[in-house]
Amino acid sequence: MLFDTHAHLNDPKFADDRDQVIRRAREEFGVQTIINVGYNRETIRTTLELAEAYDFIYAAVGWHPHDAKDCTEEDLAWIRELTEHPKVVALGEMGLDYYWDNSPRDVQAEVFRRQIAIARETGYPIIIHDRDAHEDVVRILKEEGADEVGGVMHCFGGDLAIMEECLRLNFMIGLGGPVTFKNRATLPKEIARNVPLDRLLLETDCPYLAPHPYRGKRNETGYVRLVAEAIAELRGITFEELAQATQENAKRLFRLP
Repeated sequence: MLFDTHAHLNDPKFADDRDQVIRRAREEFGVQTIINVGYNRETIRTTLELAEAYDFIYAAVGWHPHDAKDCTEEDLAWIRELTEHPKVVALGEMGLDYYWDNSPRDVQAEVFRRQIAIARETGYPIIIHDRDAHEDVVRILKEEGADEVGGVMHCFGGDLAIMEECLRLNFMIGLGGPVTFKNRATLPKEIARNVPLDRLLLETDCPYLAPHPYRGKRNETGYVRLVAEAIAELRGITFEELAQATQENAKRLFRLP
């Protein structure tokens, strides 16, 4: 009964075996529901195709900070229009990325703010991409009133203080493969132990960030089970308790039955 809240199954890395990967997630790993994320023109289109093909896959649509420089008024209008699609349950991923800086930072911020405005207008939760930009992300969320809709901090990479800020802003904390890494700094594990259980979400970000023992290889949505097992062990609870709680959290956030 697992829920992968952040996947990119439309990625070309799954071109040869996408259906098998999805079937394996369901039959071998117990994944019940998946949110697939589109973040620019091409991936939004293929995300919608995927969500329409599988009843247990839902879509998030938004504009990634990497591609902010290419975002037009027509693109933002399209995202707003897609909130009427029956399989769209969230907006994003959106945010700031100061690690790669593929788009100018002021442009990233403007596209981020515009999407928060769409979320507030439509009432949709938002999925946040934040890489090396914690303070600016939190500041913009506050300034734009994002707490009205809330959402999830995807692949959360901040410390406990940033986590507390995000919780106060009505956001959940998404954790994935890094909590399993053996030679990783202790921060992801510290977050996994301390985030309130009713504010925790599981994700893979597949095909990226594969958990141990698949680190460095293609990630699969089924590997969310390895994330769940690792977090349950870190918290000293059963896998079943962790799986049930995180599934309930995801259904509540994305308003799924």
